[in-house]
Amino acid sequence: MTPCWKASSQQRRNKAVISLHTHNDRGTGTAATELGLLAGADRVEGTLFGNGERTGNLDIVTVALNMYAQGLHPNLNFENLDHIREVYERTTGMTLHDRHPYGGDLVFTAFSGSHQDAIKKGMDVREKEGDTHDTLWQVPYLSIDPRDIGRSYEEIIRINSQSGKGGVAYILSREYGLDLPKAMHPEVGILVNEKADSESRELPADEIYTTFKAEYLEKNDPLKLISYDTSKQPGKDEIDCIAKIQIKGEQKELTGKGNGPINAFVHALEQEGLKDFKLTDYRQHSIGEGSATESAAYVQLQTKVGRVAYGCGIDSSIEKSGLLALVSAYNRTR
Repeated sequence: MTPCWKASSQQRRNKAVISLHTHNDRGTGTAATELGLLAGADRVEGTLFGNGERTGNLDIVTVALNMYAQGLHPNLNFENLDHIREVYERTTGMTLHDRHPYGGDLVFTAFSGSHQDAIKKGMDVREKEGDTHDTLWQVPYLSIDPRDIGRSYEEIIRINSQSGKGGVAYILSREYGLDLPKAMHPEVGILVNEKADSESRELPADEIYTTFKAEYLEKNDPLKLISYDTSKQPGKDEIDCIAKIQIKGEQKELTGKGNGPINAFVHALEQEGLKDFKLTDYRQHSIGEGSATESAAYVQLQTKVGRVAYGCGIDSSIEKSGLLALVSAYNRTR
């Protein structure tokens, strides 16, 4: 009789609705539900964030967004998940764990260096391809686009003592428009991580920038650029540079010639006896758009004893930003 019963039940399958009602006693509520759906179940019963008896019912948010991450729309609207969470916590008196799937505060946050580096690379590729809603989401470690559930990219990468060099560079790039040379990432990462480690806490973006600014943009000892002027003689390729500097507290006026402003300034410093270094890298890019555009410059110097360090300069003048970057690098090699 068994084969006949099976044949009869299969013939009438369209007259039955198979509904799943799982609990999470063993921590397998979501997995059991998804396996049941793969086996042919029609309906899922669950609750917001798994609220229910004992260890809770199926978390309907998790299973629905797991489906969404695989390209299957669950026909449930979670476009403003933060608001749903706020209502849930207010009405039940319960709170969602920071690491709860999809709804927790830390869902789209990476602290570890390897994760941060992979996410940064994925986001960089996405921006190059065109960051639109129609662009296929392929960012490592992030199963869905945060914007799809009302979140933002603002805190995808957060910085503490465990964070890597790529995470710090990502924050400075995304929040402040600083596209640091890759070779500069380690020294900036170490600087910020040491601060986070010494204070045993996470550093927000503004403190990361303040730390960077103090070390790279505001260090004026032993060398400080007070003013400068460059000119080019008619019919000549060389640039003349006249610079007023302060070196170890004493003001001096220097002159030099070169094939560009930075080269001329270096020659001016050499004539003052400041020649125990060589310039090994120079990069420049703009920050912002329109009339508010500034120039960021990065200079790497190497001293005769082998010390290598980058400096940074930011100014509305491309020329001056380069000179400030050289001064910054000089002070950081002392």
